[in-house]
Amino acid sequence: MTVERGVYDDALERAYRHAKVWLDSVGERPVAPSASADALLASFGGPLPDGGVSPREVVDVLAETAEPGLMAIGSGRFFGWVMGGVLPAALAADWLVSAWDQNAAMRYATPACAAAEEAAATWLLDLLGLPPDASVGFVTGGTMANFSCLAAARTAVLARAGWDVARDGLTGAPRVRVLVGAERHGSVDVSLRYLGLGAPQEIGADDEGRIRVDALERALRDPALGSLTIVCLQAGNLHSGAFDPMRSAIDVARRHGAWVHVDGAFGLWAAAAPSLRALTDGIAGADSWATDAHKTLNVPYDCGVAVVADPVAMHDALGMRASYVIADDTGPGDPFERVPEQSRRARGVPVWAALRSLGRSGVAELVEGLARRARSMADGLSAIDGATVLNDVVYTQVCVAFGDDETTRAVTERVIADSTAWMSGSRWRDRRVLRVSVSNWSTDDEDVRRSVAAVARAAAAVRG
Repeated sequence: MTVERGVYDDALERAYRHAKVWLDSVGERPVAPSASADALLASFGGPLPDGGVSPREVVDVLAETAEPGLMAIGSGRFFGWVMGGVLPAALAADWLVSAWDQNAAMRYATPACAAAEEAAATWLLDLLGLPPDASVGFVTGGTMANFSCLAAARTAVLARAGWDVARDGLTGAPRVRVLVGAERHGSVDVSLRYLGLGAPQEIGADDEGRIRVDALERALRDPALGSLTIVCLQAGNLHSGAFDPMRSAIDVARRHGAWVHVDGAFGLWAAAAPSLRALTDGIAGADSWATDAHKTLNVPYDCGVAVVADPVAMHDALGMRASYVIADDTGPGDPFERVPEQSRRARGVPVWAALRSLGRSGVAELVEGLARRARSMADGLSAIDGATVLNDVVYTQVCVAFGDDETTRAVTERVIADSTAWMSGSRWRDRRVLRVSVSNWSTDDEDVRRSVAAVARAAAAVRG
């Protein structure tokens, strides 16, 4: 079937118009959605019609039906979880990636995408101070970045014991033990579960959630551990933003022959900012690193980054060969050898676009700006009657409590209902908190002022 010239025009023109309306409104609209999924299902669902409609009509119906159910995550006043916005160059590049419709799995078949991703990988390693010959895979998000790195770790540590996990599986294999800080992110645990490594051994953490190196060293001295050990460290605690003491923890793990993995979903980017780089001192001495570019770098969703210092370990864990695949042996290997997928979009292209648009100084300014506004947010919140900021604000996270748990819960509910800003509730240090994560490139001083004012209104209403 021949595709007629202009067949996409109407649908794309309508999509552009709807996207423009959304992007122009997202900074001022209420942050929370105004309709629930159950309410929207009646409009989206029902019996599948017998006949189709024009692509233009589909786009109009989609945009108009979805609008009340959209969260303004791109707003400068969205501080929920750890979700960045979208840089203009990265968004436009993502549109092109969809239009090009390339399966960015093979270097030979999609050379433009492979080249852009390899360039982005080189820039990332340079910016983050990681080994220049490390292997980089662009995966779906932070969880799969951790999964990919820990898959390489599993393969490598078992190989030290003479066990080929690719050939023999895990049945009868020597036990691989994993040590984690008590406040690691849950994506580490779920990745270990996917990999058949079971529950990790917890190591105590300090008041900011940093792993205690003395406790780590005691655990590593356990003769039952042997050399088949993986140590997982954290760059950026979910609640406090704190970083594990990288240099000392990595040195201890190295002395005991352990593989060291760093979960740096949003915190790894501190290495690219001169004023924050000390937080990651020594991090290059690890064996693998995971991050999520949709967080601090502000590219669209579906873009985790897995980095492994030993390319062979990564390729052995994730790669495959097949007669129908045209392998490219002239470069760093095919992209599918560094990710747990055979078919995927060129998700590293928006990373290239973001880095090319920002440059080295722009990345540093972005990261430092997020941390600066987190400190400003903490200053404003701490001035509210009855509010207590619980963490040492060293990066982009702020946790605040308003007396007892019930009061904090009530303030959080009022902030969300007000919808000037979105801040998620959580539980940390055995108490309920209002958690603020400053992750959006567009958040400015006025956003901070309006958000603090919204919390102050909520706290005043609860008090009285």
